[in-house]
Amino acid sequence: MGKRILSPSILAADFARLGEQIKEVEEAGAEYLHIDVMDGVFVPSISFGMPVIRSIRSVTDRVFDVHLMIVDPDRYLKEFKACGADSITFHLEATDDAEETIDLIRNLGCRVGMAIKPKTPVEAVRKYLSKLDMLLVMTVEPGFGGQKYIPESTERVRRVREMADEMRLDLDIQVDGGITVEKAKIVLDVGANVIVAGSAVFGANITENVKKYLVQF
Repeated sequence: MGKRILSPSILAADFARLGEQIKEVEEAGAEYLHIDVMDGVFVPSISFGMPVIRSIRSVTDRVFDVHLMIVDPDRYLKEFKACGADSITFHLEATDDAEETIDLIRNLGCRVGMAIKPKTPVEAVRKYLSKLDMLLVMTVEPGFGGQKYIPESTERVRRVREMADEMRLDLDIQVDGGITVEKAKIVLDVGANVIVAGSAVFGANITENVKKYLVQF
């Protein structure tokens, strides 16, 4: 298992103060920035794309953890790399050829992540795990912030970690959705090591919120 990392989701930030808030989470100790790209097709919501990522690349050297909630992600992989992505996560459910998408991301020099929705069986990822740097277990339905953690997610995370351990893989397991400080402890205990948090970080005092997570790491 890799080191424990906090990846604040900028979807919950105040976009009128985005650069400033990114600097604040960086200075508080967050190592990644989680960047949710939504197309209004794969998920109902539309978020933002390359121009926003390019514009914030100049204000931070944190790892850009780009989570693509879009159909046919292969179309845009080069563009996301060009505008600053360090790690690109695509959804297993959004592509017809996951192996090809993995290879395309790897060949761009980015870390490779795969995400699965709450209703996708975790066994569906087994054949891909050895080719991934990170597996993202969605702990809410993708597409909306502020949802409550789905309790069944705990066992799903545990099972993915068991599979990775059985295969002797140094796999990051990321969780995203409703991960309060209390829920973070639960998922860390069963094998997750990369925590995505949005409103729980960017609401109220950002520095204090980041430190509440990091104290568990």
